Amino acid sequence: MDCTRVNWEALDALIIDFVTSENLVVEEDACANSSPSPSSSPCISSSSYHARLIIRRIRNSIESGDIQNAIDTLRSHAPFVLDDHRILFRLQKQKFIELLRKGRHEDRVAAIHCLRTCVAPSALDAYPEAYEEFKHLLLALIYDKDDQTSPVSNEWAEKRRYEMAGLMSSVLRASLQAYDPLFSMTLRYLISIHKGFCFHQGISSAVSDLTHRLLLEERDPPATPLESMYEAPPFDEVDIQALAHAVELTRQGAVDSMKFAKGDLFQAFQNELCRMQLDVSVLDELVKEYCIYRGIVDSEIQMITGPVKRNQFEVAHRLSRDCSTEIDLNTSQHSDVEDYSMLDGALVNDAEMSSKEGGEVGSERTNVSEDCSNSWSNKCENTRALVRIRSHMNCESNKRKRWRGRIDETDRLPDPSFSKSETGINPLENKYEIALALKELVSRGMVAEAVNEISTMDPDFFTQNPVLHFHLKQVEFLKLVSAGDHNGALKVACSHLGPLAANDQSLLKTLKETLVVLLQPDGNTTGKDLPLNDLANTLQVSVGNRLGIEEPQLMKIIRATLHSHTEWFKLQMCKDRFSNLLKIDSLKEVNTDLIGAIKSRSNKENNANLSSQLTTTSSSTMTSEDGGSSSLMMTTQTSSREALWEESAILKVMEFLALSRSDAIQLLSQYNGNAEAVIQQLFG
Repeated sequence: MDCTRVNWEALDALIIDFVTSENLVVEEDACANSSPSPSSSPCISSSSYHARLIIRRIRNSIESGDIQNAIDTLRSHAPFVLDDHRILFRLQKQKFIELLRKGRHEDRVAAIHCLRTCVAPSALDAYPEAYEEFKHLLLALIYDKDDQTSPVSNEWAEKRRYEMAGLMSSVLRASLQAYDPLFSMTLRYLISIHKGFCFHQGISSAVSDLTHRLLLEERDPPATPLESMYEAPPFDEVDIQALAHAVELTRQGAVDSMKFAKGDLFQAFQNELCRMQLDVSVLDELVKEYCIYRGIVDSEIQMITGPVKRNQFEVAHRLSRDCSTEIDLNTSQHSDVEDYSMLDGALVNDAEMSSKEGGEVGSERTNVSEDCSNSWSNKCENTRALVRIRSHMNCESNKRKRWRGRIDETDRLPDPSFSKSETGINPLENKYEIALALKELVSRGMVAEAVNEISTMDPDFFTQNPVLHFHLKQVEFLKLVSAGDHNGALKVACSHLGPLAANDQSLLKTLKETLVVLLQPDGNTTGKDLPLNDLANTLQVSVGNRLGIEEPQLMKIIRATLHSHTEWFKLQMCKDRFSNLLKIDSLKEVNTDLIGAIKSRSNKENNANLSSQLTTTSSSTMTSEDGGSSSLMMTTQTSSREALWEESAILKVMEFLALSRSDAIQLLSQYNGNAEAVIQQLFG
């Protein structure tokens, strides 16, 4: 699972959409010298956000027993919901119970009045069993709420509040199209599949503790379709089975969900996903940790969790002394990611080194000169170095946001103050800034500067990370060739690429392909639009390990669940119909070849058709040799296995026996694809 490659830029986009949609962040001023904005308070302009606030307010009211407030809010914002007499009757029943629960004489009088004027009339129009339920409810007048043996103990139970609140949330969410942000739904889906895959395979999960705390077992009750929808035309069995297995429903549950969504598969899927309950406080903490690590929000001392040793504050660095070097910063804006799976060993070495140094790192030092001897924990140049970083990253840091957190919409709280400390830069913040600054340098193509600064800070760093060093020097080589400096490129190859490849035979193939670039005609080799994002991310992780920065837990969850998603649909022998909707395909889209990117660009200029053929062949060959499985290979393999049996036979076995797709195919394999024989054998 740790080797699963992830497009972190695609995840960044989902996270930014999430924190913006939920108003968890506020924008920073564009520049320090610019005039301040009139108001730094977050602006809630999204109609979906307003709708979710309404749903949350109604849910809170019902869960606290204030049914009348929930009804009033519905009448103000969603009166059409009360046109459903089934819902109105259930709300009035709960209102009656809550009035009795208060126990005072005036509340009992009010409860009886509610029975006469609200519950009884609504029972006549709700549904056939409603009047019997009404008469049964009268028993609550004579049985105490604490009597667990009474025939109305279920009506007294407070869990009925939460069931009603969940039902109202499901109905309102679908009616108002107030779905949770895409990232929230994607995370629910991936964790659900991850749990199912681990259970099916009988394996333990490295992130089970996190996923169990994050995705709760409880689900909101489903919104049931109106009686007028009961005679809806039959739905495609393919859609029914896809929905049932995607969100773990019975077949009838999937049919009812499709009826409520009026046959829209994807709307039904979103309705069911949003019924799954996430622990919002846990989710927010995971997202905040990730945002700090990725530089989406500014880091602050109170945002860092866990105990911190004194020396972890003692972080220093040096950045490039020459900031005026002309470098082409037009790096690709696409989320291209390279294959650095070979770096795993190097990263593990870093982690092991950090753990071995743990005793020395954790010890309290009193000798200042001894502190300054450690290149990664030297604070002597700390302030000056970080100023240089921020001068380099001025434009990048302006994009950052400030973490606001969730504020109860029912309270009119003043906006939190985000004034920065005037005493200087917090040392704990420095280590995040160092890793982010080096990452940004590489993503902008300033690889030589990043390598020089790291080597100056820690001469042993690249000794422990030779593969990372090779790929950084490879980029430097390509940029020199692009600039027409072939002599400089050859010096880099002789001094660095050759010796590194000699020590690691797996790099020889890449070295040969890199050197071939020298043979291309002048002007055909470009250093622009190289897929540098993953290289920059890898450098950030490696430097972070040396600085004692742990990888965010959300990254571990995403990596593990994406691995499970891939393996699960290999077992099911089909493509996930919902992966594009949830941007799962984007999270898996990785570009793994620097040389391939150059070849592709060069070939496009000469022959578009030839370029397409060469790119496909190169990608297929590269993935096969690396031991992976490209999407083309996987599709071909899956199609060949599925083609053994008719789709109608697979669906028939799935429907009659309530089996997963993979189990149905295995049974058909035993009976030569004859669905009738499978069913007859099991029921005969």
